[in-house]
Amino acid sequence: MSETPHIDIDYVANLARLDLSDDEKSKLGTQLDDILGYFDKLNAVDVAGVEPMAHAHRVFNVWREGDEPGPTYAPEVLLNMAPEQRDNQVVVPKVVE
Repeated sequence: MSETPHIDIDYVANLARLDLSDDEKSKLGTQLDDILGYFDKLNAVDVAGVEPMAHAHRVFNVWREGDEPGPTYAPEVLLNMAPEQRDNQVVVPKVVE
C-alpha cells in the first residue's frame, strides 16, 4: 500500500473559504488523512473483470401501460408560445438575487 500524502489544511480551508481554529485544523487534518487512507485500501482491491456501473443496483425505467410518447411540438412552435424568447431559449423572470 502506498503512503498517504498529508493534506495542507490551510490550503483546503482557503479553497473552501473556511476560517478554522488550530484545534479544528488538527482534527480535520486527521480525518482527511484517514479518508485518503481508505482510498488507498480501495485502490488495492483487484477489480479486474468487474464491469463499471453507476449504481450499486440495476437501474431501469418502470413504465405503466399507456406510457408511450405522444405527439410533440416543433421547438419553433413552443418558442412562439413563450411570452419572451432570446437565442432560441425561453426568457423567464429572475428569481435569484
